[in-house]
Amino acid sequence: MPTALRALRGSTTVDEDTPDQITERVVVLLQEMLKRNEVDHEDLVSIIFTATPDIHSMFPAAAARTIGMGDVPLLGASEIAVEGGPVRCIRVMMHITTERTRVELRHIYLEGASHLRDDLPG
Repeated sequence: MPTALRALRGSTTVDEDTPDQITERVVVLLQEMLKRNEVDHEDLVSIIFTATPDIHSMFPAAAARTIGMGDVPLLGASEIAVEGGPVRCIRVMMHITTERTRVELRHIYLEGASHLRDDLPG
Protein backbone atom coordinates (compact mmCIF):
# COMPACT_ATOMS: atom_id res chain seq x y z
CA MET A 1 0.00 0.00 0.00
CA PRO A 2 1.42 3.44 -0.88
CA THR A 3 1.81 6.10 1.77
CA ALA A 4 -1.37 8.10 2.28
CA LEU A 5 -2.58 10.99 4.41
CA ARG A 6 -4.90 9.66 7.13
CA ALA A 7 -6.73 11.14 10.11
CA LEU A 8 -6.37 9.46 13.47
CA ARG A 9 -8.90 10.30 16.19
CA GLY A 10 -8.63 10.33 19.94
CA SER A 11 -10.32 11.77 22.98
CA THR A 12 -9.92 12.01 26.73
CA THR A 13 -11.46 13.83 29.65
CA VAL A 14 -10.11 15.59 32.70
CA ASP A 15 -11.56 15.46 36.21
CA GLU A 16 -10.46 19.03 36.90
CA ASP A 17 -9.72 21.95 34.60
CA THR A 18 -6.11 22.41 35.69
CA PRO A 19 -3.00 22.79 33.55
CA ASP A 20 -1.35 19.81 35.27
CA GLN A 21 -4.22 17.42 34.61
CA ILE A 22 -4.79 18.65 31.05
CA THR A 23 -1.09 18.19 30.29
CA GLU A 24 -1.01 14.73 31.88
CA ARG A 25 -4.12 13.44 30.07
CA VAL A 26 -3.26 14.94 26.68
CA VAL A 27 0.29 13.56 26.81
CA VAL A 28 -1.01 10.07 27.67
CA LEU A 29 -3.55 10.28 24.84
CA LEU A 30 -1.02 11.44 22.24
CA GLN A 31 1.57 8.87 23.27
CA GLU A 32 -1.02 6.09 23.10
CA MET A 33 -2.21 7.24 19.66
CA LEU A 34 1.39 7.18 18.38
CA LYS A 35 2.29 3.86 20.02
CA ARG A 36 -0.83 1.89 19.05
CA ASN A 37 -0.54 3.06 15.44
CA GLU A 38 3.26 2.86 15.15
CA VAL A 39 3.48 6.52 14.14
CA ASP A 40 6.89 8.19 14.15
CA HIS A 41 7.38 11.90 14.72
CA GLU A 42 8.27 12.39 11.04
CA ASP A 43 4.87 10.89 10.08
CA LEU A 44 2.99 13.72 11.83
CA VAL A 45 1.47 16.29 9.49
CA SER A 46 -0.70 18.33 11.89
CA ILE A 47 -2.91 17.98 14.96
CA ILE A 48 -6.23 19.65 15.72
CA PHE A 49 -7.39 19.82 19.34
CA THR A 50 -10.88 20.72 20.48
CA ALA A 51 -12.01 21.22 24.06
CA THR A 52 -15.45 21.56 25.56
CA PRO A 53 -16.30 25.08 26.79
CA ASP A 54 -15.67 24.07 30.43
CA ILE A 55 -11.92 23.77 29.74
CA HIS A 56 -10.22 27.14 29.86
CA SER A 57 -7.12 26.87 32.08
CA MET A 58 -4.77 26.13 29.16
CA PHE A 59 -4.60 25.23 25.48
CA PRO A 60 -4.47 21.42 25.08
CA ALA A 61 -2.02 21.91 22.20
CA ALA A 62 0.48 23.31 24.70
CA ALA A 63 0.71 19.82 26.24
CA ALA A 64 1.89 18.45 22.89
CA ARG A 65 4.80 20.87 22.95
CA THR A 66 6.00 19.36 26.24
CA ILE A 67 6.74 16.08 24.43
CA GLY A 68 8.59 17.55 21.47
CA MET A 69 5.78 18.36 19.07
CA GLY A 70 6.61 22.05 18.81
CA ASP A 71 7.59 21.62 15.16
CA VAL A 72 4.22 20.03 14.26
CA PRO A 73 1.44 22.44 13.21
CA LEU A 74 -1.03 22.45 16.12
CA LEU A 75 -4.46 24.08 16.23
CA GLY A 76 -6.91 24.46 19.08
CA ALA A 77 -10.64 25.11 18.83
CA SER A 78 -13.71 25.11 21.01
CA GLU A 79 -16.03 22.11 20.83
CA ILE A 80 -19.70 22.96 20.46
CA ALA A 81 -21.78 22.71 23.61
CA VAL A 82 -24.34 19.94 23.18
CA GLU A 83 -26.99 19.08 25.75
CA GLY A 84 -25.98 15.80 27.38
CA GLY A 85 -22.53 15.80 25.76
CA PRO A 86 -19.36 14.88 27.62
CA VAL A 87 -17.91 17.38 30.07
CA ARG A 88 -14.26 18.46 30.33
CA CYS A 89 -13.55 16.59 27.10
CA ILE A 90 -10.56 17.07 24.80
CA ARG A 91 -10.68 15.66 21.29
CA VAL A 92 -7.79 15.19 18.89
CA MET A 93 -7.60 14.75 15.14
CA MET A 94 -4.06 13.80 14.19
CA HIS A 95 -3.13 13.92 10.50
CA ILE A 96 -0.44 11.38 9.64
CA THR A 97 1.26 9.82 6.67
CA THR A 98 1.05 6.05 6.79
CA GLU A 99 0.86 2.90 4.76
CA ARG A 100 -1.98 1.65 6.94
CA THR A 101 -5.52 1.61 5.60
CA ARG A 102 -8.35 3.40 7.40
CA VAL A 103 -9.61 0.13 8.88
CA GLU A 104 -6.15 -0.66 10.30
CA LEU A 105 -5.96 2.57 12.31
CA ARG A 106 -6.69 2.39 16.02
CA HIS A 107 -8.54 5.43 17.33
CA ILE A 108 -7.96 6.00 21.04
CA TYR A 109 -10.63 7.02 23.56
CA LEU A 110 -9.55 7.26 27.20
CA GLU A 111 -10.96 8.14 30.61
CA GLY A 112 -14.56 9.44 30.45
CA ALA A 113 -14.39 9.50 26.65
CA SER A 114 -13.95 5.73 26.34
CA HIS A 115 -17.63 5.26 25.43
CA LEU A 116 -17.77 7.93 22.71
CA ARG A 117 -16.88 5.63 19.82
CA ASP A 118 -17.26 2.09 21.07
CA ASP A 119 -18.16 1.12 17.50
CA LEU A 120 -14.51 1.51 16.49
CA PRO A 121 -11.76 -1.03 17.15
CA GLY A 122 -9.43 0.15 19.88
